[in-house]
Amino acid sequence: MSAVREQLPDGRYGRSADERADRKLKIVGAALGVLFLGLMGWFGWYYVVDNKISAELIKFDVVSDSEVQVHLEVRKDAGVSGVCTLRSRSEDGAEVGRKDVRLEAAAGRVDRVYSIRTTAKATSAELVGCTAR
Repeated sequence: MSAVREQLPDGRYGRSADERADRKLKIVGAALGVLFLGLMGWFGWYYVVDNKISAELIKFDVVSDSEVQVHLEVRKDAGVSGVCTLRSRSEDGAEVGRKDVRLEAAAGRVDRVYSIRTTAKATSAELVGCTAR
C-alpha cells in the first residue's frame, strides 16, 4: 500500500498566497499596535503631567427640597486658579441645580463644603469637571 501525499513538496514552488497574506497581516497588526501604544502613552502623559487641577466629590447631603450640600476636595498646583462645576439631579435624572465653584490661586489644596440651590428635590450630586484658568 502506498501513502498518498496531499500537500505540495516543501520549498518547491515558493511561498503560497496564504503565507504572503499572513506576513502582510502581521506587519499591519504590528504597525497598528505601535500606533495604539503611542496614543495611549500620549493620553497618559497629558492626563498626568498637564492636569493642573484634580478634584474629588467626597460626599453629598440632601439638606432640603431646595438645597444640597457637597463636600469637595481639590488638589492643584500652587498659583493655579480654576473653576469646578457641580451638578445635582432629581430622581428622574433631570438636572435641578448647578453651581460653578471658583478656586483661588493661593491654596494648593481646597477641602470645603459647598451648597447648591435646587429647583426641586435632588437625589444625587456630582462633579462635572474642573478647568484651570
